Amino acid sequence: MGLYERVILPWGIDKACGSKGFGKQRARLFAAHPVHGTVLEIGFGSGTNIPYLPADIDRYLAVDPATSARKYADKRLAKHPVSLEYVGLDGQSIDVDDASVDFVVSTMSLCTIPDPVAALHEARRILKPGGSLVFLEHGLSPVPKIANRQERLNGLQNRLFGGCNLNRPIFDLMRDAHFSLEATANFSMPGPKVLGYMYSGRAVKS
Repeated sequence: MGLYERVILPWGIDKACGSKGFGKQRARLFAAHPVHGTVLEIGFGSGTNIPYLPADIDRYLAVDPATSARKYADKRLAKHPVSLEYVGLDGQSIDVDDASVDFVVSTMSLCTIPDPVAALHEARRILKPGGSLVFLEHGLSPVPKIANRQERLNGLQNRLFGGCNLNRPIFDLMRDAHFSLEATANFSMPGPKVLGYMYSGRAVKS
C-alpha cells in the first residue's frame, strides 16, 4: 500500500465525508431514525457518524478495512460517550452472531464495498427480527443525462477514490437482499451532480 492509499486518501475521504453539508444530513438521518441497543456500522471509516449518535447506545460495533482512518475516528470518539468495538474488516463477512444486532448503520459505504448485495445479506443475517438498516448513501441518478455521466466516469472514480462507485442503484440493491424499504428519501447534495444523488432512510429485516 503506497502513500496515497495510506495517508492521502484517508485524509481526503475524512474531509469530504466529515463536511458540514454531510453533517447536516447525518443529523437529520439519526433524528428521523434513532438507533439504540446493539448497533453495528458497516464502513465505519473515520467515525464521521459519531457526533450524531445518541449517548445511550448499549454497544457500538464497527466494521471497516481502512485501519489507517482510525486515527481520525479516535478524535471523534474522545468527545462522545459511546464505547466502540471493532469486530472486523470486511462488510461482506461479518464475525457477529445471527440475529444479534438491533440496528445496522451504513453511510457512504455501499458505494465502495466490492459486493454490496453480499454485505446487505450479512446485515440482514445479523439483525434481529424486525431490526433496521439505517442508511445514507450516494448512487445512481434517475436523470438519464447524469446517469450516463456516472457510467462514463465510474472507472476513474473507482481508481482514484478507493473503489468508490458512482452508479449503484441503492434501493434496488436493498430489495435484492430482501429488505423492506420502510422510510426513504432521495435528494441531491450541492456540488457535482454525478457525486451528489443521495439515498437515505430505513430498511427493515422482513
